[in-house]
Amino acid sequence: MYNGDRHVPSGEGLLYLQAAILILFTLIIFRLWYFQIYKGQELQERAKNNITRIEPLYAPRGMIRDRNGVLLADNNPSYGLAVIREQCPDIPRLMRQIAQWTGRELSDLQRAYEKGRQHVKSFQPQLLVPNLDFQTLARIETHLMDWPALRVIARPLRSYPKGRSIAHVLGYVAQADKQELRANPDLGLGDTIGKNGVELAYESRLRGRKGLVIKKVNAQGKKLSETIMELPKPGRNVFLSLDYDLQEHVFQQMGNRTGAVVVLEPESGDVLSMVSRPAYDNNLFVRGVEEKTWASLKSNPDHPLQNRAISSAYPPGSVFKLLTAAAGLHFETFSRSKKVYCPGVYRLGRGVYHCWKEHGHGHMNLHEAIKQSCDVYFYTLGHNLGIDRLSDYAQNNGFGEKTGINLAGEAQGLVPDRQWKLRRFGEKWQGGETVILSIGQGYMQVTPIQTARFVAALVNGGDLLKPKFSLYEPVKKQASLQLSDRQRKFLLRAMVAAVEEPHGTAWRLRTPGAVIGGKTGTAQVVKLTEETRGKETEEIPYRFRDHAWMAAFGQKDGKKYVVVVLIEHGGHGSAAAGPVVKSIFDYLFSEM
Repeated sequence: MYNGDRHVPSGEGLLYLQAAILILFTLIIFRLWYFQIYKGQELQERAKNNITRIEPLYAPRGMIRDRNGVLLADNNPSYGLAVIREQCPDIPRLMRQIAQWTGRELSDLQRAYEKGRQHVKSFQPQLLVPNLDFQTLARIETHLMDWPALRVIARPLRSYPKGRSIAHVLGYVAQADKQELRANPDLGLGDTIGKNGVELAYESRLRGRKGLVIKKVNAQGKKLSETIMELPKPGRNVFLSLDYDLQEHVFQQMGNRTGAVVVLEPESGDVLSMVSRPAYDNNLFVRGVEEKTWASLKSNPDHPLQNRAISSAYPPGSVFKLLTAAAGLHFETFSRSKKVYCPGVYRLGRGVYHCWKEHGHGHMNLHEAIKQSCDVYFYTLGHNLGIDRLSDYAQNNGFGEKTGINLAGEAQGLVPDRQWKLRRFGEKWQGGETVILSIGQGYMQVTPIQTARFVAALVNGGDLLKPKFSLYEPVKKQASLQLSDRQRKFLLRAMVAAVEEPHGTAWRLRTPGAVIGGKTGTAQVVKLTEETRGKETEEIPYRFRDHAWMAAFGQKDGKKYVVVVLIEHGGHGSAAAGPVVKSIFDYLFSEM
């Protein structure tokens, strides 16, 4: 409206102006509330983080030593490359630069970055490359000023100085996976943890606790000062019962043969040596094993990652005759003096079961049957015992269950019985299956560590002890053999006779000045045919050859040891496993 020469705004225009001013002030007040109240704490933290960093100080892992102090697992300095995401405006460009420096695939770096984002807090270093060699590290450090978002992280790196002979016992460490990171809040991205063997069994003891350091930085991320808030706490050391020098000796004696060896102190359960061949290099896993190498290890038909001493179960062959003999004594099936005639075959119905000695052993009592490992005697004894008593007795004396040794992956083996066969095959148990079970054939499966525990119980007075690796772990009795002392000592004398007396199958173990007892075993892999019966081991295709067993004990000057050797497809126990056992006793008694 006009009033003379003067312009008078309309009421409607004034209203719009007032509304605009109100909206503007409302927005300003809202933004002030949003930044000061709603986002205040977060922005305060971000501002603080612009000048302050709280970063971890990595703790060294506890060392592992043998019973004599020999260092088996150590730590070396290592350097990794990390990024602080909030300080990097161009992550793709950074990834390309890191790929150029390190020679790593860009796609691998991108996957590692995306995988790790959810596990790292804001303004905390996210590890991208866990281990840098010194040449690459030097190249990167000359360019760090141009990349303020990058950090070089110093960490201790696990090292195994003794190589393959001890690999299955020690196991290895590797980076924690998603499940392990979620399960343990103390773990961070790139942390390594025990994955197998002693490293896994004693993880909580070996892994230390991280410390914390506060670093003040400028706007470009350059460090101005640092203050240690909490010192890292190193992991505790572990002393093993193993004797490394003995371990190396056993490893060398096995050569390139596939199998396992266990050496126990029978009165403590201490494992002095545990060897599994073929072996692997556990240092491969510390820096992150390449996919091709991992695939090669996993697909290897010889399964080098498997600890055959605890994780592989085999038919025990004639070593099982010790348990059949013990069952016969316990149930008083035969008197020790009762003789059984061995013509070289045993007949049950239409089944014909051969003795290893083609023309037979003649008349055998229990002592002679153990000494000469007469199959026909034990066929007869097993048939008279019956499957119910024989399988129950085996289970009550430590077979068909884990020994409880503190290593992951232990197999429990198998003691078959009527119910098992009905569940497994839907068939009834046959008498002939009891006959072959009595000499450790058929469905029966045992591990070398189970066999060693049983023989150790015969030697130590009848106690089934938990085999153990920690030098300071107390002796743990798990059960007692169902044998009287008189019966137990009878079995030991028969084992000594197998070494010392004429026609004994373990004669190779004779050692002047020491008392040695042994039991050989030859476990069939496939059923013998007329074409393979009587052939030399070398004349049979490798995969069809028998497994070779030897279970033995030795004592001299108050020292007692149990040695069990299993050689896959080795042929006869005496010829294949016997020399390895003999060399171990020679080593153990050499300085006495």
